[in-house]
Amino acid sequence: MKRMRKLIAGLLSASMLFGGMASGVGSAEETEENTVIVALGEEPSGGFNPAANWGSGEHCHEPLIQSTLVATDLEMHIVNDLATEYSCSEDGLTWTFKIRDDVKFTDGERLTSSDVAFSYNTVKNAPTSEMDLSMMDEAVALDDTTVEIHLNKPFNAFLYSAAVIGIMPEHCYDENYGDNPVGSGRYMMARWDKGQQVILEANPDYYGEAPEIERVIVVFMDEDAALAAAKAGEVDMTYTSATYSDQAIDGYSLLSVKTVDSRGVSMPTGKAGETKAEGDVVYEAGNDVTADLAIRQAMNYATDRDGIIHNVLNGYGTVAYTASDGMPWASPDMKVDTDVEKAKQILADGGWADQDGDGIVEKDGLKAEIELYYMSNDSVRQAMAYEFSNQMKEIGINIVCVGESWDVVSTHQYSDMVLFGWGSNSPSETYNLLYSTGWGNFGCYYSDTIDAYLDEALAAPDLEDSYELWQKAQWDGTEGVAPQGAATWVWFANVDHLYFVRDGLKVAEQKLHPHGHGWSVLNNVDQWSWE
Repeated sequence: MKRMRKLIAGLLSASMLFGGMASGVGSAEETEENTVIVALGEEPSGGFNPAANWGSGEHCHEPLIQSTLVATDLEMHIVNDLATEYSCSEDGLTWTFKIRDDVKFTDGERLTSSDVAFSYNTVKNAPTSEMDLSMMDEAVALDDTTVEIHLNKPFNAFLYSAAVIGIMPEHCYDENYGDNPVGSGRYMMARWDKGQQVILEANPDYYGEAPEIERVIVVFMDEDAALAAAKAGEVDMTYTSATYSDQAIDGYSLLSVKTVDSRGVSMPTGKAGETKAEGDVVYEAGNDVTADLAIRQAMNYATDRDGIIHNVLNGYGTVAYTASDGMPWASPDMKVDTDVEKAKQILADGGWADQDGDGIVEKDGLKAEIELYYMSNDSVRQAMAYEFSNQMKEIGINIVCVGESWDVVSTHQYSDMVLFGWGSNSPSETYNLLYSTGWGNFGCYYSDTIDAYLDEALAAPDLEDSYELWQKAQWDGTEGVAPQGAATWVWFANVDHLYFVRDGLKVAEQKLHPHGHGWSVLNNVDQWSWE
């Protein structure tokens, strides 16, 4: 009964903090067995609408309220959800999905392929959408249980997008849908107090296995408030950062989840004076220091990734070599061991030397001094930037760390080094970072060879057959972006996602989390349980 009493006390306190949250929770016994209260920092800015950023936004997660055509398992294999089967045409341009005929929305209306087509077309065309469906022309319902997705180029990674795009009802979708979403997923929204909390309840008409957790209460808090709520026993789980990982909270333990939430530094490969256009915006591009291959390669070899993890993340992270470590399309050839002496030799062979004794190498009168921009509101990125700067001093490269708002940082993304966060449960992230015209190609490194591998990978009829091509795009033995090649990035670490979890709450095994510390942990909340 000890944990029961703490939970009851927490709910009473929470009712004062969050405007009567307990009123929607039920009896103490019901709360004990069927409810979890989770503190997260991310409230969906566009509501619970897949055409805004719910599920299919920058930080992809399963939408919970809505069903998806397919889903991913723990090993990131594609499995069916609404779909009973799917296939792709020989030219890679038409995906055909057969869907279940026993699915209802929570308003009682039957879900058909028309709703699927409507949802995909809406997500593609909505000005608020954060899902890149530029490879899609349109979705068309052929009959009640068959939908075709027509692409303008082969893109087999489309399946990973299909795993997070929620299906919405055409018959009741309007501009207020995000506030009052109707879906067919495992949960339905019972209440949303904006800025405070959302309460999700199990969908009694769900076509799959009934959730063990029948009620999920998500309270929206910043990190300090969430930590205080855990210490007061008011929540069952709260996210936290490595900064607080050494704290002990009575009745809670620390859950560390492995991720592909990567931190790394992009490096311009062209000379200063170039430009990069994005729509109507023209950015300065190129950097005379990082344009030198020896500089980029040397920094890769001199980086002590384990040191960054130990000193900045308190050990809660894994070394990163790509934005997709641990995924089947990541290349083992991207791995690089720390070797300071090799880094120094690369610089010397490239003509860089400390000619005036100030500890900074130079070449043809150009000092190896570079500005590294990071978002000033992110303490982890700040600490990583300065740790990296200290490490680079050992090989004679002076990194000047500059913290700014994203509005300022973004203006330097093509002309200076920038510390980014990346990581997705889809190979499309690799495509966007490496393809010549990819929106994440901040180094402006252009290679017909890499582009050809990526195009071929996306055109492969079978997704698993494409993995080797994704890997070759990173390094094929003679060309690629690997540290021994073009070295367009210095990757630091995959940041573990940390949560304080109440004793007795059994959290189901997690997939690798993508970038973004939030909703991904709830992907399988229906499988959690109280012990």
